[in-house]
Amino acid sequence: MEDFKKTYLRLCKENDLEPQEAVLNQLHDVRASSGSCKLDLATQSLSVDTCAVLSKVLHDDILFTELILSDCMLSEEGVKLLAHGLCSNTTVKTLDLKGNNIRAAGTEALGKLLLHNKSLKCLTLEWNALGISEESFSLFCEGLGSNQVLKRLDLRNNQINHQGAGDLALALKRNHTLQGLDIRWNNIGLLGGRSLLEALQQNKTLFELEMAGNNIASDTLKAVEQSIRHNSERQCVVKESQSRTHVLSREIQSLKDEKGKQFLNLMEIIDKQRDDMSRSSRTCAARVGQLQEALNERSSAVNSLRAKLQMTEAALALSEQKSHDLSEIISRVKQEKSEQKERHSRDIKKEQEDAILREGKLMRDQHVANEKNLQLKSKVDELERRCKSQQDQIFNLKQELTNTTTELKLRLAQAEERLETEKKRSKQVLEDLEHLHQKEVDHLNRHLEDSERSLQERILKLESVRIQLEEELSRVKALSVTERAQAEEELQKVRSQARMEEQQKSSHLEEKLRLLTQSRDESQIYCTQQKQTIGELQAKNNNLLVEIEGLKRRLEDLLQDLSGKEQEKVAEVNKVRVELQEQIGHLEAERTAQSGLKEKIASLEREMKVQTSNHREALLDKESEINSLLEKLRLKDAEILRMREDEAQRASFLQNAILSYVQGSPLGSCALKK
Repeated sequence: MEDFKKTYLRLCKENDLEPQEAVLNQLHDVRASSGSCKLDLATQSLSVDTCAVLSKVLHDDILFTELILSDCMLSEEGVKLLAHGLCSNTTVKTLDLKGNNIRAAGTEALGKLLLHNKSLKCLTLEWNALGISEESFSLFCEGLGSNQVLKRLDLRNNQINHQGAGDLALALKRNHTLQGLDIRWNNIGLLGGRSLLEALQQNKTLFELEMAGNNIASDTLKAVEQSIRHNSERQCVVKESQSRTHVLSREIQSLKDEKGKQFLNLMEIIDKQRDDMSRSSRTCAARVGQLQEALNERSSAVNSLRAKLQMTEAALALSEQKSHDLSEIISRVKQEKSEQKERHSRDIKKEQEDAILREGKLMRDQHVANEKNLQLKSKVDELERRCKSQQDQIFNLKQELTNTTTELKLRLAQAEERLETEKKRSKQVLEDLEHLHQKEVDHLNRHLEDSERSLQERILKLESVRIQLEEELSRVKALSVTERAQAEEELQKVRSQARMEEQQKSSHLEEKLRLLTQSRDESQIYCTQQKQTIGELQAKNNNLLVEIEGLKRRLEDLLQDLSGKEQEKVAEVNKVRVELQEQIGHLEAERTAQSGLKEKIASLEREMKVQTSNHREALLDKESEINSLLEKLRLKDAEILRMREDEAQRASFLQNAILSYVQGSPLGSCALKK
């Protein structure tokens, strides 16, 4: 309010005007009243300058919703200025211009106001003279026809004639928002009443029309009342249909929300299953990595053993005794290795048989799961067929509905199409989940097969290493035999030479014997050291066997984990089946709800048919009554014409008689002479 007052005072200063005390007092009173949005300037004589300032202030005002300017003695220029300012106003809802003697220019300005304003809903123009100028009133009616916001218009005592009523009827044919019109105490007459009655045949939104005091026949007034009643009844029916459509749309939206929640729950369950599968794959990968690290450590230990064996082979070439002892030890080691090979081959065969049996069980479980999935798919197909048949029935029922229920049918069809798309999406999601599940199972099986193959390849490599070691030992034996033969030949040669040179080299031989004894002692010490190294090698071989048994146990644990995961997968499949059964139950409940909706729609259609039949019968009755009334009017018009002709003849007879009397009288002759 303070902003409005400040702008008013500022504009008055800019235009060198003195603000009217009445306006300031009214603004002060409005400020004192709490929560008021009404500017009441009734019975205040406003000048043209004040109207210009108020129009500028109201141009951008967002405070007042009601403006009362009744009995303000406004001039035509003042009305123009106020109308121009209110053209762009968006807050004023009611405007009262009662008793301002508005004429041609003001009427045109009000027409422009109705053409450009988009917020005015109630306009009071009582006790004015809008109908004096026919052209200006026609412009006012054009603005009214193009306006789509105004709901109530008061045109009482505005000197509107039958031609103005015709322009007003044309405006009512174009206008579809006006609900109340008051045109009492004008000069509309019989022709104006008929034009308004014709306009009401096209206008279906006007619910109140006051036409008293316009010299209109009672039958036309009754026809107007009947058309207005028909409009009100039609509006009631439209409101009921809109309320029903709103209720149905709410039910459809609730069904959509429930289906969306179910779909989100399914997606959450699927995400949880994916997380579990990823965790299990990570744990398997970690275990396989640990196994690979252990195998790498063992391969390094085997390489160290190879180096030590090469050192022992170089040492065995020094003496025959060492070779003999080593041959015995090697034979024992061979026997142990052959036993170990047999045990290892038996264990591998058992593991292969167990793996084959487990693969058979897995294949059987997969086959059973696939059969159950096919059964579920067949059930879903049957449900879809039933849904399609029900949709066909719904479509056949929809064709029988009238134009008022077409929007409901389109929304129901869209909802059904969305249901089908959601079903297809859920099917695709389930198929994708099954496909991903199969892929993950195949990936795990392949990973286990690759790990088994790598282990078998490493075992074969170890066996090839053992075979190489055995070949090298056989070579060492052959070399030892050849060295023995060479040594025997050299001993024979030495003996023959010794016999020839016993006397000469006795001292030399004694020294050699001493050296040989020393070498023998050294060889014995070296043999003991080699025996110790062989014992250490045997202990390491035992440790390797223990580690191999631990690996086997780990493999068994992994296989047990796989079986547990398979059981978990079976449990998940059972959960999915239970969820599918629950979804099928929900779908059946939705079907029952849809059947109830269909029954409601059928009852509504029946009611609509009954109402349309009653409406048609009433229209036929009204048309017959109108025809009879028109015939009566035609007869009355003919009688009136006859009466007028008789009166005209009588008047002509009287004029002739008076003229003849005047001419025949002496006064008439004197008047003629003069």
